[in-house]
Amino acid sequence: MSDDYILEARGVSYTYSVRQDRPSLDDVSVRIRRGSRTAILGANGAGKSTLFYHFNGVYKPKSGTVLYNGEPLSYEKADLRKLRSDICVVVQNPDEQIFSSTVEEDVAFGPMNMGMERDEIERRIQDALFKVGMEGYRKRPSTQLSYGQRKRVSIAGALAVDPKVLILDEPTAGLDPQMAQEVMELVDQLVEAGTTVLISTHDVDLAYTWAEEVHVIRRGKAVFSGSPEEFFSDSARAFACGLTRPTPSSVDASLCPGSPHRPRTCAQLLCSLAPEGAVFGKVRIVPVDADTDVAAEVGNVPDDQSIGVYGAIAHRAFSSGGLRVDHGFNAIEGCMTDAIRGKDSVLFCDSNMVPLAKRRGAAIEEYGKGAVM
Repeated sequence: MSDDYILEARGVSYTYSVRQDRPSLDDVSVRIRRGSRTAILGANGAGKSTLFYHFNGVYKPKSGTVLYNGEPLSYEKADLRKLRSDICVVVQNPDEQIFSSTVEEDVAFGPMNMGMERDEIERRIQDALFKVGMEGYRKRPSTQLSYGQRKRVSIAGALAVDPKVLILDEPTAGLDPQMAQEVMELVDQLVEAGTTVLISTHDVDLAYTWAEEVHVIRRGKAVFSGSPEEFFSDSARAFACGLTRPTPSSVDASLCPGSPHRPRTCAQLLCSLAPEGAVFGKVRIVPVDADTDVAAEVGNVPDDQSIGVYGAIAHRAFSSGGLRVDHGFNAIEGCMTDAIRGKDSVLFCDSNMVPLAKRRGAAIEEYGKGAVM
């Protein structure tokens, strides 16, 4: 296994019961690229969750091998404890994961189980709750949280152990649109910091926009590994796997059937449809860290320019200062869309998220209709 891959399943098969009509996993081979955004797709019952629980050693293959960092998993108790501090699975239903009486106790469970000192546990609780926007709920009983808040706490519990790999089973299921965007923004920050993130989702638009690579499972078999564009270019194949074609791909295929380059986001789609010679607006990025005077920076933004906010530090600064925000969610996409409409904007972005914003701006510019950065 190359150093490029952090996880691998080689010919993995697994059956829950001898009375099953087919294996839950049937000779599945997939490789997960280190530091990547990866989506596992498939209909209900395809085997996605079963594969996830093989990656962190909860299930042991009936046949085949699972590797982490190029080495086969050891199922000895001490080795599994170390593995599960490196590879965390956040399940779809937070009620299956949260079992402590208060928020802070639940988030502290992982670090305490790893034998950390109290000062380090305290630091990790604060950091994890800040990242998910739940620092104000630290003492709150778990039973008094909404579904979305419990989902955030379950993610915070995983972040508190600082995993190398974070696996999210349907991370946006049951969340309102804004909270779903907040979760994916957090995921972006984790990937930019070096965490490998896998998600399973039925939201094909999310997978198509977010993932760098997709693996598709159908009735326990791995049927595709590759780019989202390649998989969804064949609508019949997607339909056979219980999926539909993402909106940007479907619209572009209808309007530009001969195009060799399919847009993956709404901003890219709008750019591809812009007339030749269109004048685009510009997106100016303002990096934000703890020492940035955000209020002064906002005061220098003309009223006719929109303001976007991306990243936990930037959001906190705007929230505490009561500052004007036009794009509080999915702000990179919002600012890019404004630029295609000819409007200038300013993106206030956590410093570690600036490279991501620039890459997405460059992806818009690949269509050759104008520069947005």
